[in-house]
Amino acid sequence: MDKILLMLQLQYQLNDATNGENWTNGVTKNGKTINWKRCVYMECAEMIDSFSWKHWKNIAQEPDWGNMQIEVVDVWHFIMSLSIENYVHDLRGGVEDLAINFTALKSFALLQQKNHHFAVQEAVIVKVENIMRHVLSTDTLDLNHLVAEFYDLVAMCGLDLQTLYRLYVGKNILNQFRQDNGYKEGTYKKVWNGDEDNVVMKRIWEQNSDIKPQMLYKELSKLYLALG
Repeated sequence: MDKILLMLQLQYQLNDATNGENWTNGVTKNGKTINWKRCVYMECAEMIDSFSWKHWKNIAQEPDWGNMQIEVVDVWHFIMSLSIENYVHDLRGGVEDLAINFTALKSFALLQQKNHHFAVQEAVIVKVENIMRHVLSTDTLDLNHLVAEFYDLVAMCGLDLQTLYRLYVGKNILNQFRQDNGYKEGTYKKVWNGDEDNVVMKRIWEQNSDIKPQMLYKELSKLYLALG
């Protein structure tokens, strides 16, 4: 439960910092409407582009599992945000209650097993589309079903709780770094010497799995300043 709770707490803090403390009411500090469901299904669409799904183009191209894993983490940001917002609106409790609920799901057991295996491409796409279909539905949102589907997807993409947590913390720090360096203003450079910053962040983690969040931020700063 600890890692799920920590991720929920970090997400709450990130949303407070970037959107203002009123974000659970569906609006940013700048008065812009927040739609977490739309965030989920748009990121899911980007996930599918990690695969050579087009029957008319690059048909022999191998799946980009590294990018897929990063997209999984991006979707997790939005699912957690949607879940927190839902709990606040329905007076169901705080992030501690949400963490208890999330870890009580049967499919949570999938994340507790060490995993480095990828599922068949088409099966992964079907799972992603199931998640999209769920958030696009006009029926009442079933958070438990949505999160269970997401846990399935995590396992299908070669991730487990430890690797999901590590990538989430990395992306959380990167998101903070982006905000501190002009992301909202449009001045931030997302490509660093030919690689997207997501890839750079993931590489830093892979080279030093014990790196602390503060040191990761410093390492990102050093590499970004070197771009000139």
